Amino acid sequence: MTFNTLGLDAHILNKLDALGFKAPTPIQAKAIPVALDGHDVLGIAQTGTGKTVAFGAPLVAALEQGRVKPAPKTVRGLVLAPTRELATQIMATLEGLTDTLRLNLIVGGKSINPQINRLARGTDIMVATPGRLIDLIDRSAVDLSKTRFLVLDEADQMLDIGFVHALRRIAPLVSRDRQTMMFSATMPKSISDLAKDFLTDPVRVEVSPPGRAADKVTQCVHFVRKEDKQPLLIELLDKHRDELALVFSRTKHGAEKLMRTLEKVGFAAASIHGNKSQGQRDRALEAFRAGDVRVLVATDVAARGIDIPGVAHVYNYDLPNVPENYVHRIGRTARAGREGAAVAFCTADEMGELKDIEKVLKMSIEVASGTPWGAPAGGSKPKGRGGKPQSRGNPNGGQKPAGAKPQQRRRRPRNGAKGGSPRAAA
Repeated sequence: MTFNTLGLDAHILNKLDALGFKAPTPIQAKAIPVALDGHDVLGIAQTGTGKTVAFGAPLVAALEQGRVKPAPKTVRGLVLAPTRELATQIMATLEGLTDTLRLNLIVGGKSINPQINRLARGTDIMVATPGRLIDLIDRSAVDLSKTRFLVLDEADQMLDIGFVHALRRIAPLVSRDRQTMMFSATMPKSISDLAKDFLTDPVRVEVSPPGRAADKVTQCVHFVRKEDKQPLLIELLDKHRDELALVFSRTKHGAEKLMRTLEKVGFAAASIHGNKSQGQRDRALEAFRAGDVRVLVATDVAARGIDIPGVAHVYNYDLPNVPENYVHRIGRTARAGREGAAVAFCTADEMGELKDIEKVLKMSIEVASGTPWGAPAGGSKPKGRGGKPQSRGNPNGGQKPAGAKPQQRRRRPRNGAKGGSPRAAA
């Protein structure tokens, strides 16, 4: 199949060819014709499968056809994205698809006054994060009453970040006579509920089961003690110093601390998280994309929307609290048909997160080293971080793993006083 068969005009076909898009991905092949016909679209597809072109090409086609100059402050088409990084990447793709439409990127972390000035001239397509758009609405700097096209990209991530109230405030301001497209990598109940509120008789376009990871991502998990995480990460990163690796930390402080540790042992590393300015985040991503930085340590929010095809390895240094985020994380590798590896570390207190992730994936992740946590009472935790891959469950039939230290019995001091007993060996 080629883009020629999807109903796009020659101008956009030439633009797609110039951008290097030779054949449509499954989500593009299914969504573009439906969108060109004017239907509302609910698209479910893995991260990294080309959703931006799936909504971007028909959006540009509709707005270029019989184009009229937008009135001051008005917006003809609105694309909402959860993060500044994703919004920026969507903007770059749309800029490659048209040279006639007036585009505006509206995100936080940048001065608001230049954005107000650009919007005053009218906009064909606005790509925005919900928070900054609300700021502009409060300042009466933008008019959405003429907006005929609304796109919600990575909708599940917007809900996870907590943008649902912003979305419910923005939607009523958009024209009722509109076409809405909503795209998501997963399909939790919250997305189904949101779709009912935002879409009218949508055509559901699904090219992979919700929550499924990209086919070419190999996954494994290391059961490891918390104090052994850093040495294990350094050991694994050292095996592919020339390849790009993305490391996920749960907290901003943890991401920064880990990045500095990696720098001290000789890795070209950088970090992106909420405590970094937009300029710092942009420079870190650009250095990572260029290969000047080989290891990027990130939090979930900061890394959403990263589209760098060369990422070969994703490390879940800390497992996410929201299992669907695991799917988004590992979707940063094996993009555009490439292969990639996703490595997870699991400490004893993260076993619940791992089980939730496997429930979403509907599969067990292969054990690369260590013994799965969760032996019955009386059993001890796995020792160290080495060992051959094992099947999931308790491989020792409820007995203590080989090499575990015996649990010491509590002894009461001879004087009969409470306390003073030695702690059981870990």
